[in-house]
Amino acid sequence: MFENMVDALKAQKRKIVFTEGTDPRILEAASRLFKDGVLTPVLLGNPGEIDAAAREYGWPVDGIEKIDPLNYEGSDEMAAKMVELRKGKMDEAACRAALEKANYFGTMLVKMGKADCLLGGATYSTADTVRPALQLIKARPGSKIVSSCFILYRQTESGNEMYAMADCAINVDPNEDELVEIALETARTARTFSINPNVALLSYSTLGSGKGESVDKVRGAAEKLKVMDLDFPVDGELQFDAAFSPTVAKVKAPGSQIAGHANTFIFPNIDAGNIGYKIAQRLGGFEAFGPILQGLNAPINDLSRGCNADEVYKMSIITAALI
Repeated sequence: MFENMVDALKAQKRKIVFTEGTDPRILEAASRLFKDGVLTPVLLGNPGEIDAAAREYGWPVDGIEKIDPLNYEGSDEMAAKMVELRKGKMDEAACRAALEKANYFGTMLVKMGKADCLLGGATYSTADTVRPALQLIKARPGSKIVSSCFILYRQTESGNEMYAMADCAINVDPNEDELVEIALETARTARTFSINPNVALLSYSTLGSGKGESVDKVRGAAEKLKVMDLDFPVDGELQFDAAFSPTVAKVKAPGSQIAGHANTFIFPNIDAGNIGYKIAQRLGGFEAFGPILQGLNAPINDLSRGCNADEVYKMSIITAALI
């Protein structure tokens, strides 16, 4: 899954900011990325504390750039830029206080072009990753929301198996138009992983078999997508079994273009999405990569607080590949 991404990144020398520079998982991943020549890491925190932690955990970080948000020579320029971005919402004192925090400081490094992307959240919440990104990086033109996607991956005897699932982490109860945007962004993310998107909007109903507000919302989103000039197929509303199983699809949705062959799944709300990807991960033996944030002007991604170093390493590659 990662071979093509790694080969491309080695030629591009992209710079990634890690907001938690003394965390042992971050140190291991950054050390490996630097040694392998995949990315150029930047570790945030007190350089002396980072070096001490690196020695303690046995992961060399010599040659890796370390920046202390509390002692940054470009702090005046950064604060002025943040005041401009937050005009009318945060004054200079508030901006300087925010920039003492690694999540805001790191996001501003990306905004100012001093780094290409950011990965954080090994020790703090998703909200603390998303908030600075929305305030400073902001949504890509044409995007009204930021959403998230998980890539589910496992190796089988017949080859690699991959699916995209959204939104599992950000939007609690997206409306019809938000589901449309989530579907479009997730199809785009899927292609980054060489998934040719067949998009199913999921429900407890298949093409009118059930009734309810949620069914209407999903069906409405699917209808809006179907009249767009898309270069991928989409259908909904579909139950998961009809979307995934060719046998069930023949019975429940015989006229559907993608039923039985879907690989990109859009859930009606965060309950379904979060539960769904975790069932696939734990019962299906899939690796789950994400949440991958979608719709931003630059790649800013969030780590699970339960992540391990290998997951940090892989999410770093994914984050940089989204540029």
